[in-house]
Amino acid sequence: MHPRECVGLAQAADKAGLVGIWFAENAFARGILPVAAACALSTKNVRINAGVFNPYSRHPAMMAMEIGALDELSDGRASLTIGAGIVSATAKLGLNSEKPVPALRDAITIVRGLLRREEVDYEGPAYTAKKIRLDYRPRPDIPVYLAGRGNLTAKLAAEAADGLVISNMCSVQFAGRLVELMRSFARAAGRSVLGHVVQYMPCVMRSDSFEALKVVKRGLGQLLPRYWTLGQTVGSAKDGLLAGTHMSEADIERASKRLRAGEDPTEVLDDSFALSFSLAGTPKECLTLAAKYKAAGVDELALTFSGPTAQEEIAAIGAALVQMRTSVQR
Repeated sequence: MHPRECVGLAQAADKAGLVGIWFAENAFARGILPVAAACALSTKNVRINAGVFNPYSRHPAMMAMEIGALDELSDGRASLTIGAGIVSATAKLGLNSEKPVPALRDAITIVRGLLRREEVDYEGPAYTAKKIRLDYRPRPDIPVYLAGRGNLTAKLAAEAADGLVISNMCSVQFAGRLVELMRSFARAAGRSVLGHVVQYMPCVMRSDSFEALKVVKRGLGQLLPRYWTLGQTVGSAKDGLLAGTHMSEADIERASKRLRAGEDPTEVLDDSFALSFSLAGTPKECLTLAAKYKAAGVDELALTFSGPTAQEEIAAIGAALVQMRTSVQR
């Protein structure tokens, strides 16, 4: 979306009392840093989360330089997520990302050292830093997360990061399994903090549940074919779509073909798709769905709001959260 639209949503999130805003930097779309800086200056409380920086498009030293400066600008509200997804885009740059975990390990090692203002002298299979140090003092404990769905990424997140970011189109059952796997690795590594888990998810909030489901299906109609295609080569992407959803591979293949053929997503997708891969409904219904992710171990949902009513939807979920907390306190 246009950067100015992002600023309006960030201000709405800040006013609504939401915990943070997330900036997904997709290949060949708008870079996030200008708008993240604008949002940092336009808000007071929400965290400014850079998620996700790809090590194949940014050297880890550049990541540390940028996130440290963004953290200063936001008065200590920034976080960084590193992930090596979208292999097809990486290939267009002439880069080989077939083995992403070593690149992620190199990236987090270099970034962590630089944020602590250490002199980093490191040579890895993907990235090297020869006796470099930042020439200013960033906040040393800026949160650094990893993004991914695979077991190896979960292990690396458990051992070296502050947590894990899970993508769109992953069921609550899949997310719960991945959370438990990551935290079991963290316990095995002797870490006292088991990691913060974030999951991206589309959100549509209306006073009429039927209308909310109808709108969110249009967004899912764009996502489902892409993620199903990814699932043909990435097993964890397929597992994310299937785990616990009671959908078969044939169901998703059939729906994806119809969507690619241009059929109306509201006719192709039944409510089970919407309820498995989004928060959609009234504010109360959305919070009920969100509670299932909390029960599975997800700490934070990075909700995607879009369209002309996005700011109103953000205000509505903020008000619903306040009402829920007040009821619990009583």
